[in-house]
Amino acid sequence: MSTLYPVGLELRGRRVVVAGGGSVAQRRVAGLLEVGADVVVVSPALTTALEALASSGEITWVDRPWADGDLDGAWYCVAATDAPPVNAAVAAEAERSRVFCVRADSAEEGTAVTPAVGRYDDVTVAVIGGGDPRRAAGVRDGVVEALRSGTLADRRHRGAQDPGVTLVGGGPGDPGLITVRGRQALAQADVVVTDRLAPQALLDELPPDVTVIDASKLPRGRYMSQDTINAVLVDEALAGNRVVRLKGGDPFVFGRGYEEIQACVAAGVTVDVVPGVTSAISVPAFAGVPVTHRGITHEFVVVSGHLPPGHAQSLVDWAALGRLTGTIVLLMAVENIGAIAEALVAGGRDPETPAVAVQEGGLPGEALARAPLAKLPSAIAAAGLRPPAVVVIGAVADPEAFPPP
Repeated sequence: MSTLYPVGLELRGRRVVVAGGGSVAQRRVAGLLEVGADVVVVSPALTTALEALASSGEITWVDRPWADGDLDGAWYCVAATDAPPVNAAVAAEAERSRVFCVRADSAEEGTAVTPAVGRYDDVTVAVIGGGDPRRAAGVRDGVVEALRSGTLADRRHRGAQDPGVTLVGGGPGDPGLITVRGRQALAQADVVVTDRLAPQALLDELPPDVTVIDASKLPRGRYMSQDTINAVLVDEALAGNRVVRLKGGDPFVFGRGYEEIQACVAAGVTVDVVPGVTSAISVPAFAGVPVTHRGITHEFVVVSGHLPPGHAQSLVDWAALGRLTGTIVLLMAVENIGAIAEALVAGGRDPETPAVAVQEGGLPGEALARAPLAKLPSAIAAAGLRPPAVVVIGAVADPEAFPPP
């Protein structure tokens, strides 16, 4: 059992003396400067980095070997020379002066130890590893990473958040593909408004007191209207909650994310956005299909296929898309793929253009269908593919030229 008493020292503006100017001293000086200490380094030689700090006035350099009296006025000291007798002399003077001292070469002969330190937001994590610095660093890294990723919820910090709304892109479905910032937002949420395309496994990680509101839209089925979703976001934020709108893919790629921003701004609600990995690129990648490749395509276009060609509300120029030679990525196009393929061919696209449809890319239900463009609708039907699926049309979908990994 360790006999060390853990404590945080307020060293800002206070004199701290470091004996030695090598790499160990350099690491200790960096941490001391970070907390605002008045650092004095006593050594006849310095590393290049320490010399630069001395030249800029960030530290004071006493250019000579250690001497008695160098701890006058010090609050804390580090003995980090490469000569054990010198470190022992520093520690002895520190003992006489009642100044806590870290001995870099022999921790047990000092009166303090340097923990493995990490920081996240305003939280400082300091780990003492029982004499094993690698163990301490490993534990520190694990805790800090868990805080950053949101897998270790900072409950007090979550409650201290100002009310507002954060739109989070959850990626294509695999919970491992949400961004670190997205996980942080979830860890700080009071309310999560989600839909069926968001990574459902992330909901299991939420604390039990977080309210989850289902805002799913089923194709040709039940749905929460966009106006209702907007109202829920605004009402929950105005009630004093930190709200996360968890969406599949990226909020601004056919996700109606900006409509939700407009509703929040109009109501005076603070809102920000955490971008996500869009399925338009990631799902083809899971199937080994690059949307671009040098010498093959110089452009790719992402198109919504939720309305068929010729529909009165469609904004897509299908004839112009048919004339493109690059990659076409279709989202929400499974139900209208027959009409879309016909329109592309009529616009000039070769009916033999390679094409592939990928369902639930990166998830256990992943499936795909490959065929030339004109035959893709029947291939999708034969494979029983259903939404959500991404369709890629272009030379990059040729399995012979681009075999799956």
